[in-house]
Amino acid sequence: MSAEPRPSAETVAVQRRTVGVLVAGQILGGLGFGAALSMGALLAASVSGSDEWSGLAATMTTLGAAAAAVPLARLAQSRGRRNSLAAGAGVAAFGSALVIVAAVIGVFPLLLVALACIGVGSAANLQARFAASDLAQPSTRGRDLSTVVWATTIGSVVGPNLVGVGASLARTIGIPELAGPFVFAIVSQVLAVVLYLVALRPDPLLTSLAGAASAAIRPGAVPAEPHAHAGIGLRFAILSVALSHAVMVAVMAMTPVHLQHHGASITVIGLTLSLHIAGMYGLSPVFGILADRLGRIPVIILGQALVLAALLVAALCSDDSFAVGVGLVLLGLGWSASTVAGSALVTELSPASRRTRYQGITDLLMSLAGAVGGALAGVVLAFAGYAGLAFGCITLVAIVVVAAVVVRGRLGGGLGGVSGRAPAAQP
Repeated sequence: MSAEPRPSAETVAVQRRTVGVLVAGQILGGLGFGAALSMGALLAASVSGSDEWSGLAATMTTLGAAAAAVPLARLAQSRGRRNSLAAGAGVAAFGSALVIVAAVIGVFPLLLVALACIGVGSAANLQARFAASDLAQPSTRGRDLSTVVWATTIGSVVGPNLVGVGASLARTIGIPELAGPFVFAIVSQVLAVVLYLVALRPDPLLTSLAGAASAAIRPGAVPAEPHAHAGIGLRFAILSVALSHAVMVAVMAMTPVHLQHHGASITVIGLTLSLHIAGMYGLSPVFGILADRLGRIPVIILGQALVLAALLVAALCSDDSFAVGVGLVLLGLGWSASTVAGSALVTELSPASRRTRYQGITDLLMSLAGAVGGALAGVVLAFAGYAGLAFGCITLVAIVVVAAVVVRGRLGGGLGGVSGRAPAAQP
């Protein structure tokens, strides 16, 4: 396997600036999505007049993200990441404004449409991690990608904490208190649009595609031969991201219900979820560095081991709130390792001309898997309990681990690691 060409100083500088812009954009985008996550269910219950409809808030944002994943990827391919990310943030800003309108006039279907639009912004936030890998070298791709994932922590933590200030602002301007945080969401998403359009220059994806095209027509250039089993590796990478997300959403969504049934206070439930989110994002750069040094597939297996440990703790110690909290932290860490390494592997095994398409498919299936996992989790919880849900999710972990062993054997240990450019899958 040939060594990766040493990047020019200009490329390194552009990549460093690109990651910085994406980090800032993730923080702004996270503020808006954090508001939807914290207030969406309460608004749905308030506007609809029934708690039974509150779950549709998360469903609509998830479906909005799923519906936008492939279109945003296509836009990135044709017009660049700059326009794609700005478009996603712009639709989210519009959705946030529409939430306020729906809350004022009390129209529930309009609120659902608005929340789906906010989900489009979530899809853009997911795409940003791939934008960080466009100009990255294989030896730093995992690190750069995971740095952008890490930035999500700031917005996700700060967003829900704007609820009190948002309520005060809502009273001042004469809108429902629950809609107040969405004023901040509008501002943050508009700032994200301006940031991407102004600062994300040169566009990382278009620059990468231009460089690949120039290399292909260079005199004496020899086209890279695709690995015979690279397509299998690509499908595995997408599968690992999707199933890891399904397990995470299924268990995370049912944990508050389980803890509440066992007498846990709102404070304990909130702390447990906060620690889970910290596990999801806080150590993602560590997993990115490990993926660069050890290889993508070994870190995916590490992630599955952490998820398995989380499920066993949740299943065997389901009556202990502290143990459940430990399990949720482990679950977040496992999700982080699998998502960072899996996303890097998707990028490396995709042919340059269709890379954004496969990245979009990855995010589409990731969102759909989360939606299905969350929907089925409630049914499983009702019939088998929290321990039964955890044991059932172990099946999905086993599928990923077995697939990882098979794929690693076929592709060879070096593929997806740092020993050179990973061969692309056949288009």
